[in-house]
Amino acid sequence: MIFLCYIGFDVVSSASQEVRNPQKNMAVGIMGSLAIATVLYILTVCVMTGLVSYTALNVGNPVAVAIDAAGPSFCWIKPFIKIGIIAGLSSGILVLLLGQPRILYKMASDGLLPKKLVAIHPQFKTPHVASLLNGLVAAVVAGLFPLGVLGELVSIGTLMAFLIVCVGIVVLRRTRPDLPRPFRTPLVPLIPIAGALISLVQMAALPSASWIRLGVWVAIGIAIYFAYGKRRDDPSNIA
Repeated sequence: MIFLCYIGFDVVSSASQEVRNPQKNMAVGIMGSLAIATVLYILTVCVMTGLVSYTALNVGNPVAVAIDAAGPSFCWIKPFIKIGIIAGLSSGILVLLLGQPRILYKMASDGLLPKKLVAIHPQFKTPHVASLLNGLVAAVVAGLFPLGVLGELVSIGTLMAFLIVCVGIVVLRRTRPDLPRPFRTPLVPLIPIAGALISLVQMAALPSASWIRLGVWVAIGIAIYFAYGKRRDDPSNIA
């Protein structure tokens, strides 16, 4: 489940069309942010386990538990920590809400989804229809499903997407070597194969209920593709 902490960094790749130098800047952005976040995660855990036993931190608010264990002399820091947590969660949500509409936009421009999702706001130049739809669906799902179920569903869904992308890189390099690639994955097929295997191993660690939900989700996607997207798909747009 720690994989859930790293969901969001991959969103940088969905904005690759808006990057001036994708081959350099995407790698720096993704790997740099991953490195900084990993260091911060480790430092935070070191402080928390220094204040209280790790066995007491398997709760929904581990940071608050650790601060409470520090005693009344640290009460003054609680508001700042809560503000930091809210800011961190909000920024993560905003990043995800930034990336998904661009994926919907690209799928719609290829004919896999309704063309209304291709609409660009005249002032802000962003896919506003896709953004509004994505925000509405996210709000409804977040309000109806338990947090634990959502965590597992998001993890296995994202891992499945990573697995498909890794395999797709290898396939497209062989079947469509002529496609324009602003960013070229290095060390193909080594890196895609390693990515696919790591994703599969993490998926295998999730409970069977998550696999059932994934199967339902994939079945819905396949049904949408054959009922709508297959007849409108433009193979020349694959990138």
